Amino acid sequence: MITIRGRFGRPIWHYLILPVTVLLLVALLFTPMIMRTESALKIRPNQQGLSLPDGFYLYQHLDQRGIRIKSITPENNSLVVSLESPEQQKEAIEALQNILPTGFVIVSSESKKRQRLLPAFRNTLQNVG
Repeated sequence: MITIRGRFGRPIWHYLILPVTVLLLVALLFTPMIMRTESALKIRPNQQGLSLPDGFYLYQHLDQRGIRIKSITPENNSLVVSLESPEQQKEAIEALQNILPTGFVIVSSESKKRQRLLPAFRNTLQNVG
């Protein structure tokens, strides 16, 4: 059996244990940040002639019920309510059904947020070319 020895007489795999362990720990620590999902609810009118509800009105009522909101943004004739935690999604749907009059559809969606990984490079890549 051939054994390769390093500079100080130890096998080379002894020198590889520490860097490989550090890389595995870094990967485990950053995986939740990379694979983080964002909970969002999409509110859109179901009937012709209904206008979208006021975002501030929704924010106030949801905040009073202890549901934390990241943002409320309009998108293609609907409102997208981004929640701080996915656990509050069911509570928010129930609260919105009580707050809003009939004629609105509330759809839940979870999307992976990948644009936060490298925000500095994202802006410069669009300007290349």
